[in-house]
Amino acid sequence: MESLLEISRKNFKILKQKLNLNKKLIANTLNVSTDEIFDLVLPKSDQDILHEERKTRDLKKENNIELLKEITCSKETKIVSYIEKEDQNRYSIDVESTIKEENEGPKNDYCQHFVDTQQRPQNFIRDPALNERFEDYPKLRELIKLKDELISKTNVPNRPMYIKSDLLNKDSSDFSLAELTGSEFDVILVEPPLHEYQTHNKIFFNKFYSWDEIKSIDIGSVTSQRAFIFLWCGSGDGLDKGRECLKKWGFRRCEDIVWIKTNKKTLRQNRNLDCGSILQRTKEHCLMGIKGTVKRSQDSSFIHTNIDIDLIISEEPDEGCPDKPEEIFNIIEHFCLGRRRLYLFGRDNTLRHGWLSVGPDLSDTNFNKDIFKGLFSGGNLTGTTDRIELLRPKTPPIKSKMQLIQQQIQQPNQQNNLDQLVYQVNMPNNTESANSIGFGVEINQNNLNGEYDTSA
Repeated sequence: MESLLEISRKNFKILKQKLNLNKKLIANTLNVSTDEIFDLVLPKSDQDILHEERKTRDLKKENNIELLKEITCSKETKIVSYIEKEDQNRYSIDVESTIKEENEGPKNDYCQHFVDTQQRPQNFIRDPALNERFEDYPKLRELIKLKDELISKTNVPNRPMYIKSDLLNKDSSDFSLAELTGSEFDVILVEPPLHEYQTHNKIFFNKFYSWDEIKSIDIGSVTSQRAFIFLWCGSGDGLDKGRECLKKWGFRRCEDIVWIKTNKKTLRQNRNLDCGSILQRTKEHCLMGIKGTVKRSQDSSFIHTNIDIDLIISEEPDEGCPDKPEEIFNIIEHFCLGRRRLYLFGRDNTLRHGWLSVGPDLSDTNFNKDIFKGLFSGGNLTGTTDRIELLRPKTPPIKSKMQLIQQQIQQPNQQNNLDQLVYQVNMPNNTESANSIGFGVEINQNNLNGEYDTSA
């Protein structure tokens, strides 16, 4: 059964509906609005009371709306402030983790990155190019600029000279490089077309040369008393065969320039795989040899040391392209001040001012012996300037035995080593000291007998 309260509510609702209907009926009869009925029916006092109640009701309604707005804005402000606070906390956490990683050291696994993406670790070395390397070293940058300007002014011939020749014996006759060129040279760059390049890089030459054929070229006959040679030998058995060639031509290996190849532009996975190699090969070697006596601290008119480094980092050429990095020419020209330069196995696209190019892949010959000799009638050195001498790194002169002993005496804490020092500086055939103070030369019996001196 329904309760008395529920029955009362229903009756009140019905009564309210009837009153609203009567109110509308009266308003339609009198042609007024429902709000104006009370003004016509009620007395003045009751009308005032009714208006006050309406104002109070409207005011409450407005207050409720304002309160709702305040609550909404407050919630939005709280949400925004919460998000900002979370971002700030996240940023502080990231900063702390970054500082922690820097303190602990880098954790980048470039080898694993290479496995995953085929990007070589050397791709991430910053500023490897020659024009970028000295951005933070203004003096070295100025030195390189002055050297390049001087080399450009003193280069002869002004136009590249070249000879088309396979550099080998023909019809059992003796081939003479000295007879072909008719001159001696201060520096020689050899870039032989090896079978290794065909295997690894799919490079095709008109003729590939074996190491025996390369060794048979009489390079020793066209070198001056003191000279340097740079021999590209790949990254396989050429490291050993190249040393044999240097020895045959009368040179001693003193440095090894390494070309490290990047693959930023084109990712290749199995390009440099070889059945005889354990690791993927991403470099090539250029052996540097020396002939004659050259002292670094005294022969500054012929060599400028310590300007360049023994690394070349550049992009690996496309498949089938035999080009080597042009930076090897810059290293040679910065180092050796001799202007008589010979480039063996040159090609049409590698011709360079100041070099005589000889090779089988050249399309023509424009060489004249008499003209070439006449270019060096005034001397074969590029020379130097006072500013270059001031800027370039110097090799300190080697101290004499007496100076070493006096220096040791001036150090009271090392008195006990004096006898040992005197013994070392007087001990003959000290191969360790001979190698440590000179170029990184390979020691043999002729070296120990005083045939040459690269000590300074």
